[in-house]
Amino acid sequence: MAALEIDILPALSDNYIYLLRDVENGTAAVVDPSTAEPVIAALEERGLGLGLILNTHHHHDHIGGNAALKARYGATIIGPRSEISRIPALDRTVGQGDQVSVGGETAAVIETPGHTSGHIAFWFPTSKALFCGDTLFALGCGRLFEGTPAEMWASLLKLRDLPDDTRIYCGHEYTQSNARFALTVEPDNAALAERAERIDATRAQGLPTIPSTIGEEKATNPFLRADVESLKRGIGMPGCSTVTAFAELRGRKDRF
Repeated sequence: MAALEIDILPALSDNYIYLLRDVENGTAAVVDPSTAEPVIAALEERGLGLGLILNTHHHHDHIGGNAALKARYGATIIGPRSEISRIPALDRTVGQGDQVSVGGETAAVIETPGHTSGHIAFWFPTSKALFCGDTLFALGCGRLFEGTPAEMWASLLKLRDLPDDTRIYCGHEYTQSNARFALTVEPDNAALAERAERIDATRAQGLPTIPSTIGEEKATNPFLRADVESLKRGIGMPGCSTVTAFAELRGRKDRF
């Protein structure tokens, strides 16, 4: 089975939309279309239709293009079951353990509440690709608009447990700011310092810092390292519970 081809489509000020293609049969899907125009342009350039729209959560900057794309292509909209009342015109709802197929590849649906109460992610194991919306970012995690620190930590653990070579396709280009924050809580993390330099060089060229990998995040993302004792010491909370450390990190990032 061939892996999906994945195109990164920048949108709005810092959003990413992802176009997924099974080149063997011409099937195309899009993840979190904040607006329709970049998707239409990409599909027309490639001579493709659109079969599926995958939504990770209900925020408008992730579903704003749904209606126009559905009207133009007749695409099926798939989104989180518990957010059915907040995403207009959902055709199919999914939750933990459900599967979604794009061409010849099947994704596992992972429930990741925290940023929103019904947030989900889509993991395509053959393509080694995780579409995680606003739960996990490169060097960061989403704000807790609707969930608790304990819920978000549990969600992040689900993603941390995926294979290290899983590529992370998140919802926004926040990586440079996230790196600056991460260095304030782990200034002695050599892998983080080296990564921050690479990120600055990448952004200086106007290029995306996405995708990263689960392995990179485990080594450098403080929000996946809240159970590491050296990090707890670094924030002045040695021996505290992991959820307490995570909540402190998230609070500091909110004020950063």
